[in-house]
Amino acid sequence: MITRRNALALLAGGVPALNLARAAGELPQIAAGPFKGTRESLKDYRVPDWFRDAKLGLWAHWGPQSAAEYGDWYARNMYIQGQRQYDYHVKTYGHPSKVGFKDVIATWKADKFDPDHLMQLYKKAGAKYFCSMGVHHDGFDLWNSKYQPRWNAVASGPKKDVVGLFRKAALKQGLKFAVSEHLSNSYNWFATSHMSDKTGPLAGVPYDGMDSAYADLYHDLPKDYPYANVSRTAMSRTAPDSWKQLYFNRIKQLVDDYQPDLLYTDGGIPFEEYGLGLVAHLYNTSAKRHGGIPEAIYTSKTPQDCQAGTCVLDLERGVASGIPADPWQTDTCIGDWHYNQEARSRYKTPKRVIDMLVDIVSRNGNLMLNFPLPNSGALDAEELKILDEITRWMAVNSEGIYGTRPWKIYGDGPVASAPVAAGRGGGFNEQTRKDFTAEEMRFTTKGSVLYAFAMGWPDKQAVIKPLATNSSVAQFKVRNVELLGFKGKVKWTQDEKGLTVQMPEQKPCDHAIALKVAGA
Repeated sequence: MITRRNALALLAGGVPALNLARAAGELPQIAAGPFKGTRESLKDYRVPDWFRDAKLGLWAHWGPQSAAEYGDWYARNMYIQGQRQYDYHVKTYGHPSKVGFKDVIATWKADKFDPDHLMQLYKKAGAKYFCSMGVHHDGFDLWNSKYQPRWNAVASGPKKDVVGLFRKAALKQGLKFAVSEHLSNSYNWFATSHMSDKTGPLAGVPYDGMDSAYADLYHDLPKDYPYANVSRTAMSRTAPDSWKQLYFNRIKQLVDDYQPDLLYTDGGIPFEEYGLGLVAHLYNTSAKRHGGIPEAIYTSKTPQDCQAGTCVLDLERGVASGIPADPWQTDTCIGDWHYNQEARSRYKTPKRVIDMLVDIVSRNGNLMLNFPLPNSGALDAEELKILDEITRWMAVNSEGIYGTRPWKIYGDGPVASAPVAAGRGGGFNEQTRKDFTAEEMRFTTKGSVLYAFAMGWPDKQAVIKPLATNSSVAQFKVRNVELLGFKGKVKWTQDEKGLTVQMPEQKPCDHAIALKVAGA
């Protein structure tokens, strides 16, 4: 296990930066430090306390695909005849054999982008970390990328260092800074840009991805690329070493230049020694800045990656079952990942978001929630309303969220008693969850205090059954009960039925309420 003493010794002892050899040459060096780019070495990693305490992060899943304001995977689906985004693209921009994604990039203006204002709103809403998109599957880097010199946010599109501006604004507000990368899938994901219509007057005419002048964006695919399988290989990572090397170089520069506290990857650790080298490099550079102990987080969506140290498990649009021993993260969105002008009526309600937050925290997890920004970079009116309700709720109840740890059980009630639906890799199960009512309870702890969240306003009283005097969960002798946000005293009794708390006439907040229970 890496301790502060031996980590400092490694850093001070002149251990050379590591070269990772491969058949076609050598990867660039990774920083010297306590970790090597191997799975065995990375097992010694431990999650820093700041992440355990933070609980809530907000995310701007924003990039050139947001320019069209027409939903997820626009850059891929606009090249698939029959897809709604293909139809929209032809109608709005022109046929993709003539007007492709390279041309959509030029329409991403970010003309109302104000990262300082956004960070002020996010901090007020209770976020402890903020995540900027770094690069999506579309291969467009949102920073001043020396390995993608034409297709980055400084050279084209808004001509702004989006990652750098977000980082500066986040740190100014005291937030930890995260960045997401989705690049490892790009080689296969973007293969649709090399195809053509199957029917109609332009059948067989190649889309603009076949133009070698734009291979730095759309990739230089081999002549025998299996286009027949393109619908099944969107998230594949089958790519030549040259692409893996480029991936490594770009994400390493992102780490070096922007020093993220959290690096989110869309999938598991990619390309074995390339990805493992990046994880080690992230941790070693962080350790150098923090007295020999890494304070950075790397997330993976593959449970096997996170079974022994290594990284934090991220469940996309999902909730873990039970209480995992190690902290984990849900990443989800109030609507579509990329802004969709047609999805505003389908945004998650504030109650849905707050219920998810409390439920996830009770299970030892964090919530990283995306508010998709439109082309302009300014939140829409509905998003502002949702954010405002979260802000008002957190102002009352955050004491029971930040810095807490799980109790003996995460919850009690009809939903808690039902098994969590299985999803892909443990994720993608959020839509199967039933709405919470006042019968549902969730628990967090801080020292000797237990926070019991009633997930709705009880009619006259809240009954916390697991705190019965004869409970099989825990022998918890109650000394005092407070209702967060209520200035008066509440009446309560503890007996074999549970802890019964009488509710005041007026509720202190909308949505879940928190009872602060002090015990012996």
